[in-house]
Amino acid sequence: MNNAVAGKGTVFGMEKAGIFKNKNSIIIDEKTPLLVLAGPMFLELFLNTMLNNIDMLMLSHYDEYAVGAVGNANTIMFMMNILFNVIATATSVVAAQYLGAKQYDKMNMIYTLAVMVNLVIGAVLSGVFCAANPMIMDFLHVSPEMRPYSMIYIYIVGGGGFITAVFNVMLQILRCNGYTKIGMWVSFAINIINIVGNYLFLYGPLTFMKMGVAGVAISTVAARVIAVMALIIFFYAAKIGRISLRYLNPFPGRLLGKMIKIGLPTAGETLTYNLYQTTLLSFVNAMGNDSVNARSYCNTLISFAMIFSNASAMSTQIITGHLVGAGKNEEAYKRVFKTLRTSLPITIALASVNAVFCRYTLQLFTSNSNIIALGQMIMIADIFVETGRCLNMTFVSSLKAAGAYIFPLIMGIVCNWGLGLTTGYVVGVVLGLGVAGIYAGTATDECIRGLIVMYYWYRKKWLGKSVVEKK
Repeated sequence: MNNAVAGKGTVFGMEKAGIFKNKNSIIIDEKTPLLVLAGPMFLELFLNTMLNNIDMLMLSHYDEYAVGAVGNANTIMFMMNILFNVIATATSVVAAQYLGAKQYDKMNMIYTLAVMVNLVIGAVLSGVFCAANPMIMDFLHVSPEMRPYSMIYIYIVGGGGFITAVFNVMLQILRCNGYTKIGMWVSFAINIINIVGNYLFLYGPLTFMKMGVAGVAISTVAARVIAVMALIIFFYAAKIGRISLRYLNPFPGRLLGKMIKIGLPTAGETLTYNLYQTTLLSFVNAMGNDSVNARSYCNTLISFAMIFSNASAMSTQIITGHLVGAGKNEEAYKRVFKTLRTSLPITIALASVNAVFCRYTLQLFTSNSNIIALGQMIMIADIFVETGRCLNMTFVSSLKAAGAYIFPLIMGIVCNWGLGLTTGYVVGVVLGLGVAGIYAGTATDECIRGLIVMYYWYRKKWLGKSVVEKK
């Protein structure tokens, strides 16, 4: 076949779909179908959720105290992950906008800077969190039965946090270049490795070592090491770019400052949310072990209700970043509302299904009737939590992609602590509704904050905040 004819047909087909290759990256524009990006991301998040749920399910048959302990530890691990995302999130915004503006000459410098800086941050934070482990346990009021499990999990998984730091950056780089399927396949591999590792330590040939939770933590770290290796290999195999210290000579201090300027407010918004959730967790821990376990089990089920809206929001963030970088602001404005019309009804439906069937699904984890009763109340409140969370994820992600990263931080601080914490404490602790009251406070925060950020996007307050320097 004539090469010119073949090339013309290929380009035409790709342009029609809104995706075509240029400079070894996939160009994303207003024609890009949402599911091209969201589909693989949905499966990736689903597999990640399965990974966490399998940990919980396997641990629940090993030791019920271990479940709540790992749930407490994962709250701290999530906080560490937020700090890693200072640079990772900024990489997503900067890379998407520069790719949209077709300024390919700066991409290797962006990639190298992001990976190296996050590696250093990861190593420092891993040491800090391990050193502060006993103080963290005291702050969370972790019970004596759960404390040893939580501490060993943080020492192992937290000690390997720098691996997660590099993983987060590499995943964002590949996503911004349009390669979302690789995350899905890597997540599948992580699941397999983790399941096998858990089995070996909890029920298989390595049970004689009596490592329990430590074995589960080792499996998690081993899976992440293999995942990082796979992402780096794909990055070079797909010829997306290069990572080398020579791209940092002279050191791009201005670019790093720009990334920190984006990343700090973005991560700060997530950090204040996690600190707020950690404070709520301290309330729950004071309510007894049944409440702690009910929260852990329900969060496992809740994670399924939010993965579609999360995948849609992340995909829209990438598309919005490319469109804003290309100067197509009106197309970006319309695209976000189009996403919401799809993600919101599906999210509400999934949360409602969770509430209806939780009396049965919770029995996969426990036969404790008190925990199941508490869980049913939590899942009803979660319908409202997920409704507001869908609004927040969609519009906050898009605001960040457009360069408007300060407003979400302000709203996060005001609504988390002024609405969520206050309502949760009054309803859950003062009025005695218990752990379900804590979720009612979260629902209040999510719904009101979601409406506020949607109005901010609607009024187009984000215009003119692009980080790309136009040529």
